[in-house]
Amino acid sequence: MTNSVKRHGDPDHRSFRGFFLIAVCAGLAMFVAMSCGKGTPVEHEVPTVEVTNVVQKDVPVYVEWVGTSDGFINAVIRAQVQGYLIKQSYSEGDFVKKGQLLFEIDPRPFQAAVDQAKGTLAISEAQWANAKANLKRVKPLAAENAVSQKDLDDAVASEQSFRAQTQANQAALEKAQLDLSFTKIVSLIDGIAGIAKTQVGDLVGPNQAEELTTVSKIDPIKVYINVSEQEYLKASQMKHANLEKAVLDLILTDGSTYPHKGKFFIADRQVDVKTGTIKVACLFRNPAHLLRPGQFTKVKALLGTRKNALLVPQRAVSELQGTYQVAVVGADNKVDIRPVNVAEKSGVLWVIEKGLKPGERVVAEGVQKVRQGMPVHVKPFQTDTPMSPKSPAAAQSAAGTASETGKR
Repeated sequence: MTNSVKRHGDPDHRSFRGFFLIAVCAGLAMFVAMSCGKGTPVEHEVPTVEVTNVVQKDVPVYVEWVGTSDGFINAVIRAQVQGYLIKQSYSEGDFVKKGQLLFEIDPRPFQAAVDQAKGTLAISEAQWANAKANLKRVKPLAAENAVSQKDLDDAVASEQSFRAQTQANQAALEKAQLDLSFTKIVSLIDGIAGIAKTQVGDLVGPNQAEELTTVSKIDPIKVYINVSEQEYLKASQMKHANLEKAVLDLILTDGSTYPHKGKFFIADRQVDVKTGTIKVACLFRNPAHLLRPGQFTKVKALLGTRKNALLVPQRAVSELQGTYQVAVVGADNKVDIRPVNVAEKSGVLWVIEKGLKPGERVVAEGVQKVRQGMPVHVKPFQTDTPMSPKSPAAAQSAAGTASETGKR
């Protein structure tokens, strides 16, 4: 009877064991639930991306190059005779006309040379006249054997000698007169005269390393661009491009567009082996002389129109080691990372030559968050730049697709 009576404070062994079994089962259940949950992504782990449809339309084909302006003709003015500069007759930076006096060299030494040459020529002319008269007298006498053959030969030789000397002295006089004319240095063309590289009092001459100044014809003005071999071949092979009739725009350093259109003028005869580019000159009218040689610009060429081009935002295209790829979202809202071939850019859009179809959805925002086969939530891409003239409809279509996908 004593054994059947419970002591106060003794634990109930059966109750304790039941409690322990319950706790163990609960722990196992939680572990199994957590283990099973690892294979199933929860809702908040699926990324949300912005998508837009691939648009197909005709787009103008533009290409841009950095250009440097240069005069249509640049006449480098140098001294052709040596002497001291005594006068500068033009205002630097002004427009000068062909034949206008620019500089003057001290003419006195050259005038003295002209006077001396005239005197020498006068002496030789007198001697030649005397020799001709003597020959005229000797010839009939020699015909009658009144003088010897030697006398006739001497007369002929003397006349020929003084004639040659007179001709030489005449050439020397012309040379002296030409040198005298070179003391007045004039412009050879109509154009803008640059800042003088010498000043009054300097000794100048034909062996001087630096020119006196340069006169440039700048209407029209040339703009040189360097076109890569690939661009040159691509532009030449484009069926819709007519390079001779291509319209060029000039973008100035302040971002403004030059009001006069330009055209391609000439291409160099060869490709530069060091840079792989060919030098091309473009022509632009410059009636107000706004453009000057040495300015940096951008030349934008409209080469033609690409028919039925496929367009996506540039931000939708990723470059990896020289290859390009786009994240395409299928009907099941899973991502397909697809390689594409890109062509030229059109504003903020990129023309895709191969790899996409019209109407497919591409990821335009959130590309860095996706990978192959990943499910995503989608919403329409928000941009201020229209994808096409029918962009509102395209946006509604994309929004409708995203809405239906979200419901599913």
